[in-house]
Amino acid sequence: MIYILYNPLASSGKGESFALDAKNKQTEKCELRSVIDMDMKSFVSQCAKDDTIILCGGDGTLNRFANDVYDIDYPCSIYLYKSGTGNDFLKDVEDKMQDNMLYLNDYISNLPTVTVNGETRRFVNGIGFGIDGMCCEVADQLAAKGKKADYTVISIKLLIHGYKCPDAVVTVDGKKHEFKKVWLASGMNGRYYGGGMMVTPTQQRLSDKLTSCIFYGSGKLKTLIVFPSLFKGEHIKQKKHVELLTGKEITVEFNIPTAMQIDGETVLGVTSYTIRK
Repeated sequence: MIYILYNPLASSGKGESFALDAKNKQTEKCELRSVIDMDMKSFVSQCAKDDTIILCGGDGTLNRFANDVYDIDYPCSIYLYKSGTGNDFLKDVEDKMQDNMLYLNDYISNLPTVTVNGETRRFVNGIGFGIDGMCCEVADQLAAKGKKADYTVISIKLLIHGYKCPDAVVTVDGKKHEFKKVWLASGMNGRYYGGGMMVTPTQQRLSDKLTSCIFYGSGKLKTLIVFPSLFKGEHIKQKKHVELLTGKEITVEFNIPTAMQIDGETVLGVTSYTIRK
């Protein structure tokens, strides 16, 4: 049996249409199931070896699925069907896709953890801490009012007025690095977050290490000039203001509380986080 799991809220409410599209491309019997209120761990555990799961949704759906079923042995093949609006995960692995689908088992079997405010969870793409986290905070506020968020516009507005640059200490495998006036201090498992920003172009998703990108020390004008290059990964050419640090365990500490995002989900008032692979 092929089970197509979908989030009806994904893609601005078009999640079911993507699921139907996936179903129409299958030659075997399919069953559609919404992931809303689903006990995914129990469902996946009961699947047989010759079953197939096709997950339809964006980064948020994938993050929830990966966290819910992480501590079980996957009994069957699991695929991700291209859908959703963010798709930073699929941008990272698009060369591995076939017929709009990606074999997912390898990519969700060794996910890193993030610990923040005493809680630990898995993440798929990356952690945004700084102006990128605050962007998600503002976007959530706009969504609550029924307004559409443009992350690039939000970032520029916060950069000009609203974001206060903290100082940071980044500890990588026990070695401390200090930075002043930090715009962002990400922690990445893949290359992309924020709807297409290639924040860590050198990070390999199946590597046993993680990468932190620290953008620091620049004034508002310089930051405005460099910011668009984040979408192509060319910001790393700014050696005086951008540093990539790689390791198995990375802790980022800010001297003031700041919003952060975990695969697009906002956490407010954070002073530190730790990621481990």
